[in-house]
Amino acid sequence: MSIVEKNLAEEVFIAPLSFAQQRLWFLHQLEPESAAYNIQAEVRIEGKLEHAALERSLNEVVRRHESFRTSFLVSDEQVWQVITPELTFHVEHVDLRHLSSAERESEAQRLVRQAARKPFDPEQSPLLRGSLLRLGDESHILLLVMDHIISDGWSIGILIKELTLLYQAYSLGQQSSPLAPLETQYIDYAEWQRDWLAGDALNEQLSYWKEKLRGNLPVLELPADRPRPPVQSDIGAVETILLSQSLTESLKALGQQHGATLFMTLLAAFQAFLQRYTGQPDILIGTPIAGRTQPETEDIIGCFVNTLVLRNDLSGDPSFTDILSHARATMLEAHANQDLPFETLVSELQPERNMSHTPLFQVMLVLHPPLPEIKLPGLTLKQIEVENETAKFDLMFSFREEGHGLVGFLEYRTERFDASTVKRMGEHYQRLLKGIVANPSQRLSTLPLLSDDERQHLLLECNDTATPYPRQDCLHH
Repeated sequence: MSIVEKNLAEEVFIAPLSFAQQRLWFLHQLEPESAAYNIQAEVRIEGKLEHAALERSLNEVVRRHESFRTSFLVSDEQVWQVITPELTFHVEHVDLRHLSSAERESEAQRLVRQAARKPFDPEQSPLLRGSLLRLGDESHILLLVMDHIISDGWSIGILIKELTLLYQAYSLGQQSSPLAPLETQYIDYAEWQRDWLAGDALNEQLSYWKEKLRGNLPVLELPADRPRPPVQSDIGAVETILLSQSLTESLKALGQQHGATLFMTLLAAFQAFLQRYTGQPDILIGTPIAGRTQPETEDIIGCFVNTLVLRNDLSGDPSFTDILSHARATMLEAHANQDLPFETLVSELQPERNMSHTPLFQVMLVLHPPLPEIKLPGLTLKQIEVENETAKFDLMFSFREEGHGLVGFLEYRTERFDASTVKRMGEHYQRLLKGIVANPSQRLSTLPLLSDDERQHLLLECNDTATPYPRQDCLHH
């Protein structure tokens, strides 16, 4: 009896994988001990928390969404989603009240990092873990960690929203769920995606991407502290930067003048930044897109996110306004052709397999929506960014707008870059942005990048022909 037949006999649901799930399954097999594709939500809770209501709320979310009851099995050389009809989810409770105040915070963050770094086995459900850390009688941290194969960033928003509504109802003694039943589940999307890929729409979008990504796709070689290893690891770290409220508003205004969004403006500046850092005119950047093009998918937890490859030619020393115009057009075209799974694109293009870098692009740019404000009677909740000490790419700049401007998270591979190098990158990007809003019509080569001290260092030391290569602090400009 095959695994599929066996599980059908046990009344579980069997379904093919989506294309995103197929790629994530492949990555799991390639690096089973990697936590690079863990995603997590950390919520600080202040106030009198009803533990039973919270646990009941989490179990209702697990009951509502098949993704949280899904595991993956191989049968007859094919991978299948296996959805268990019922599953009881348990939250791990850790009481830290016996520690001093400083020790509590330190231990809590250690436990958060430890949980974020623990890999999942996709053959074992649930691919969700929960911890409730108790720092005081009315102070908690709720940490939820999920495997990306069953969830994505949008899904975290759904999870937090549903938990909030359910907890509010259950803590007030309500017996039934206040949420309307879901009419669509993730396996319905996976089936739709496979049907869609069998139609003419696939060929139309594939033709666009093949034309956009034709020819030689250069590997972006950022000046680094160490050479690229033969096989890359997922070990990473994060540096943070803050773009002030005034700079953020100026970037928005500049974009509006040219019919561009804030993301398009950040993208154009990132392309300029990378060209100045590498001297390479052909710049390819990856960016995630929600992938929820059908209204029915907006309230489903699952892995819908797709990756777009944004390519622009910055040769000929263009003005920033020209770079922005091209970035806008590229983004609009990519958005119109977003349904083609990145996994299918890689398969069709068949780039040379190389374990030292990711295919098609090596850097990513992300603009996250603002974190939602969470309000519950008697409780103060705040969602916190979690650093899981991994890196999927050489470098990823991700931004989130908060009340005081844009907070930037610069994720990088520690095998290639030192923290000081990435911190300096962040400073250079900020300086570039300030120069752009001051004079957006100036040429790429004249956009400010270095501080006065760095320019002096460049003139005196980096022009010394006796200096051995490589020197990551001697930039192209």
